[in-house]
Amino acid sequence: MTPEERAVFEKRRRGRNIAIMTVLIGLAVLFYFVGMARLLRG
Repeated sequence: MTPEERAVFEKRRRGRNIAIMTVLIGLAVLFYFVGMARLLRG
């Protein structure tokens, strides 16, 4: 693998990791608010 190909591969992997992290954080926030709504509603 040439250095240019490796740089492209790492850049793509970093972007994918950031996308997965964003989705996981979004789900955690969603579950938090759903849980709070259920607790407050009784």
